[in-house]
Amino acid sequence: MSPKPAPNAPPDRVAAYERLVAAVPDVERKGATMPYTSVNGNMFSYLDASGSMALRLSESDRAVFMDRFATTLHHAYGIVQKEYVTVPPNLLDDTERLLPWLEASHTYALTLKTKPSKRRA
Repeated sequence: MSPKPAPNAPPDRVAAYERLVAAVPDVERKGATMPYTSVNGNMFSYLDASGSMALRLSESDRAVFMDRFATTLHHAYGIVQKEYVTVPPNLLDDTERLLPWLEASHTYALTLKTKPSKRRA
């Protein structure tokens, strides 16, 4: 059996992301090469290959987050992801400060319509 592929992001960013995710009991880190979290088929956070974290927030939480942390909507694959904010690198290192935002993101994702699984039986 071949070894599990490692995440593409820098190891220190992956470690910080994993610490954050582990702090929320109902949330599981998924993804081999791109770490992410999801609930009911809706992704609500992920770590891209550069080590930048994206966090999905409600409209009101996005506005507060972007203002408080002087950040922007997340850009990926040449597009602006309208529901995702870019988490500043220093904030990703501060699990205690970022934790309420991951919890808010999880809560928001629970309000979204469930997406059917694309996995084959």
